[in-house]
Amino acid sequence: MVKQGFFAAGLLVLSVLIYAAMPKSYEELCRQFEQKNAWGLHTTVDLRDCDPALIRSKEAITQYVHELCELIKMKRFGDTMVVNFGEEERVAGYSMVQLIETSCISGHFANATNAAYIDIFSCKLYDPEVVREFTANFFKGAINGSKVLMRK
Repeated sequence: MVKQGFFAAGLLVLSVLIYAAMPKSYEELCRQFEQKNAWGLHTTVDLRDCDPALIRSKEAITQYVHELCELIKMKRFGDTMVVNFGEEERVAGYSMVQLIETSCISGHFANATNAAYIDIFSCKLYDPEVVREFTANFFKGAINGSKVLMRK
């Protein structure tokens, strides 16, 4: 029993490592996406030193979502939900959710640190580098971290 548990855990770690090694080019990403029969692509973008006026603006956040969807050719489903909340100063700020026909885009904007945390998940393929560059440029921030994961 114990050996089977370790074996199963080893397979889980192995699959994470396979998906963690993302290709260097969009063309290679497309090939791997198809070869692995991936369900979707999930990109996280963590920004620091964002323009405080932009991350505190419902209108700017909504504009970001609309422009991003157009850029990566995602069809929005319904309105962008942008809500400002957080009783604790450390986490207070806007949160955003946009359903897209192939999944969703979400984010949180932290007032105390002028940081942004964006997630894009879609079963339709898109270029994660385009997302990273556009997001950093739009909010005038520096990329503090970013991950790409193929979902199976």
